[in-house]
Amino acid sequence: MVTTLGKLPSGEILKRISQSEHFQSGRFQNIERTEMLAPNSSYWKMAIKYWQKPNSIRPSSPVPSSKINLKELDDRKPQYIWFGHSSYLLVAEGKKILVDPVFSGYASPISFAVQAFEGTDVYLPEDMPELDILIITHDHYDHLDYETILKIHSKTKKIIVPLGVSAHLLSWGVPLEKIIELDWFESQEIVSGLRITATPTRHFSGRSVLRNKSLWCSYVLKIGEYKVFIGGDSGYGSIFETIGKKYGPFDLAFLECGQYGDDWPSIHMRPEETALASSQIGAKSFVPVHWGKFILSLHPWNDPIKRVIVASQMMKLNLQVPKIGESFSFNGSGSVDGWWNFQ
Repeated sequence: MVTTLGKLPSGEILKRISQSEHFQSGRFQNIERTEMLAPNSSYWKMAIKYWQKPNSIRPSSPVPSSKINLKELDDRKPQYIWFGHSSYLLVAEGKKILVDPVFSGYASPISFAVQAFEGTDVYLPEDMPELDILIITHDHYDHLDYETILKIHSKTKKIIVPLGVSAHLLSWGVPLEKIIELDWFESQEIVSGLRITATPTRHFSGRSVLRNKSLWCSYVLKIGEYKVFIGGDSGYGSIFETIGKKYGPFDLAFLECGQYGDDWPSIHMRPEETALASSQIGAKSFVPVHWGKFILSLHPWNDPIKRVIVASQMMKLNLQVPKIGESFSFNGSGSVDGWWNFQ
């Protein structure tokens, strides 16, 4: 358990954190004022709701998925494979980039809690190809998975993390020379033709009761001629318009579209806000993620995709809805056969 929790920043990492303009009063701060809970909510009220949770939050049948050989992908063809929730593999310009992989089967410090839906865990760390970059958006368990990191860091050239998250990786045996740690608006060219810039989100961090000791990020990824936005977790806010004006437009964007609730409206987007954020950053196509694998809220498991489809159609946006495990083109359109249409 202690190992799974990771480690708080100290030493040189803490020294660098203390120099960040986004670190104030001993913790990182959102750019916009962000309350963790709605004014009329409380953790006690939320506990009661979870105790009375409806059956619709979990699919009644295994989630449809596919499995392909990731080690034989044509890395000259711009494509991605979504693994459910916020995990996906990007392939373009001869590069392979993995984002927020969670392949342990659960998103929690303990294995019997927050288990993946049946049918969604078709890929294992062993199925991953050699990676040019592993990208972590923040240190929550549904994005930074201890068991997965242990098994894939040896086949990864560089690991990109928000400021402070390196403390976890180092405690798990990841070599320091592999880690690139970024503050908001910092940019680095990883190799020729591959540049990454850390950008803000409206969220929080922490793997225990202590919060916001490390940063949380979205990223602007430039791969050759393509520009991809990796949204991470975020509530809706003015930051999307700022990112769009400064870095957009984007060929493809991955935006969170699930785990929202009336009790925490500022830290996760509702589907209609996801569509609006896509428009504001100037995404030519966007993929709704952060849904379809874990229960972290009380909405029906497929409510996010149903609502974001309606919102996208009204706004005339190019929405992509891949099935878990299938390859999808950067410039593709539409969805895969309505595979989510069951309770």
